[in-house]
Amino acid sequence: MTETALILIDVQRGFDDPEFWGPRNNPGAEANMKALLDAWQERRLPVVLVHHDSPKPGSPLRSGQPGNDFKPELDGARPDLVFGKKVNSAFLGDVDLDAWLRKRGITSIVVAGIQTNFCCETTARMGGNLGYDVTFALDATFTFDLPGVTADELYRVTAANLANQFATVKSTKDVLAELS
Repeated sequence: MTETALILIDVQRGFDDPEFWGPRNNPGAEANMKALLDAWQERRLPVVLVHHDSPKPGSPLRSGQPGNDFKPELDGARPDLVFGKKVNSAFLGDVDLDAWLRKRGITSIVVAGIQTNFCCETTARMGGNLGYDVTFALDATFTFDLPGVTADELYRVTAANLANQFATVKSTKDVLAELS
């Protein structure tokens, strides 16, 4: 695998509030996010941490709120870049991610984080549209039920939406195997 940046999106404590978000899927997602982070750091590959700074009153992801902080799985992270965003795509954040990646000659990214069908999927789609070789580590993401649709259904639909069009959808195990 050529030098590939790991982009961990919105791995924030505010997503631990089931009363706000509702039922979620994939309880092993955080362990997979941590495994990716550890592997990237061990190999000194570029790591990007993105946090959602919600402008909505009452959101647990608002700046200055405890929910805006990264989850414990990111403790000890040594990211190459950290920035916030107020919309779904990490490519439209407080930093020009596209310019940052291109300046370093990075053409391949792995996307993981929260939520599967919102910020992670949107970032993967934009990355694909911008010409990046995008890998979507599906089991290193999770999402929440929406009215009439379960989190597991959204998870599967995201994989189908991205596959062979915007990204290659893989398991964390398969992503890590390629690093070896």
